[in-house]
Amino acid sequence: MNEKRTLCAADDAPPDITVIVVSYETREMTLACLRSVIAQAVTARCELIVVDNASTDGSAAAIRAEFPDIRLIALDENIGFARANNMAARYARGRRLLLLNPDTVILDHAIDRLEAFAEARPDCGIWGGRTVFADGRLNPSSCWRRATLWSIVCLAFGLTRMRGSRLFNPEGYGGWRRDTVRAVDIVTGCFFLIDRVLWERCGGFDPLFFMYGEEADLCLRARRFGARPAITPAATIIHHGHASEPDHAEQRVKVLAGRITLMQRHETAAAVHVGRLLYMLRPLLRIALLGFAARLTGRADLRRTAERWRHVWQERARWINGWNEAAIADARRPAGEATARDRPAVPAGIPGVRAAPSPR
Repeated sequence: MNEKRTLCAADDAPPDITVIVVSYETREMTLACLRSVIAQAVTARCELIVVDNASTDGSAAAIRAEFPDIRLIALDENIGFARANNMAARYARGRRLLLLNPDTVILDHAIDRLEAFAEARPDCGIWGGRTVFADGRLNPSSCWRRATLWSIVCLAFGLTRMRGSRLFNPEGYGGWRRDTVRAVDIVTGCFFLIDRVLWERCGGFDPLFFMYGEEADLCLRARRFGARPAITPAATIIHHGHASEPDHAEQRVKVLAGRITLMQRHETAAAVHVGRLLYMLRPLLRIALLGFAARLTGRADLRRTAERWRHVWQERARWINGWNEAAIADARRPAGEATARDRPAVPAGIPGVRAAPSPR
């Protein structure tokens, strides 16, 4: 493990914010992100810590060459998003921690604006901003409402495609364009500011979450200590999204593992059982409907999408139990190398689902 010094010298006064970036196979985006932080953070005194999760694209060397004063932690293995942030936080000196995805670009002094929002609303404990795509369109994923069985029903049956509906897109705060200050259940980890004291009281991220769901779990736990997460439209960044996981099918596998782990942490056993059934229904319905539509229309794009969902279904043993040691081992493997050998068994009692076969 290699390290470089922080931007702020050790004998300087503690910074206002420690910006933590965890990178994985996103060299050019990470470099652009770091440039934007340095250019746009003017009034907030920041230090930067970057953890590279064993990228194979030369990320660590490129960061070291262009930003020699940034503390760089170059890992020899991919330890996941939650554990990498926890590691970086141990070196942090800022009063607050800003978790920032490598596929983001800071716009119009967004870090300064977010820090000003935190100063004005210190009771929130966790703060976020507004995210847009590179073309300026709203990217609504900066915050979410807590998942419920109703929201999972909507997800399973595709009702969330009615994005403007508060009833059918509850997790997405249907119809709200993130253009007002608002208290939210969950601030997304792509642009996530938290008081360091609160982070430490919560113990940081739960390290079981390899990726996806860790910030939701932290926000829910932080509420027990009085936190009331909120976002402001004054702090806006570009968030490209899914840069470290371009394979949409694999990304869905990991998201489902995170969502089920989140249920296991915060819901009753009965709710977890029903939730699993609903999450299994999601790929099955899409395989059937997209496959039928592809045969009817001859459209290759529908057929490809159906095949991606077929992959999610075939790999269900990797997500149906949430994150565990075997699922994390599979997630660390390069795409296409995951096998059933180390996968967890599907829970007993789920109709029509068989566990992955044991190796012979």
